Amino acid sequence: MKTFIKIYFIILLFMVALTTQVSAQTKRNTNTRTATTKTLANRTTKNNNTSKRVSSTKVTYKKPTRKVTSVRSLPKKTVVKHNNQNYYYANNRYYTQSRGRYIAIAPKVGFRINVLPSNYRSIHFNNHNYFNADGIFYIQINNQYEVVDPEVGTIVYELPDDYEKVIIDGQTYYEYANILYEKVQVDGIRAYEVVGIIDME
Repeated sequence: MKTFIKIYFIILLFMVALTTQVSAQTKRNTNTRTATTKTLANRTTKNNNTSKRVSSTKVTYKKPTRKVTSVRSLPKKTVVKHNNQNYYYANNRYYTQSRGRYIAIAPKVGFRINVLPSNYRSIHFNNHNYFNADGIFYIQINNQYEVVDPEVGTIVYELPDDYEKVIIDGQTYYEYANILYEKVQVDGIRAYEVVGIIDME
């Protein structure tokens, strides 16, 4: 009987310790995310899911230069007209032309294509249906897909290979196509939450 009581007491202590540890981790994660989000809340409150704009003058890139990818030719390219300028879409990437070469770029908001890249993922957030492919967000407009900025709070589970790390007010974020992400946990899985958009100046 004494052995049974000891075992019962040990199990009870173990369960209380485990519950306390999980509760403490949850509280710590919540505090970290709240503090980081407040750093970017320069024009909006945390509960407002509109884009939080961050001046490019406040952003420091960890690498001083960005790798530029260029090719001599683009088979099966599609011309994308934007603000009376020609851009090119091929191999699920966007390009501009300079000195006889095609230079890979992140597409500008407003670019439209007729067919989504084959590797897109659907994301439903705040009554919006986004399509995300290689770090670019689209919405459907009639029979086309337009590049847009996602709303703050949108979650993705992977970033493109050529994302960059940036520092804003001493905090490290991930950037791709002027979209800022923070690493988070969603149901125990690593994910990235949109926390702002860089305004190029």
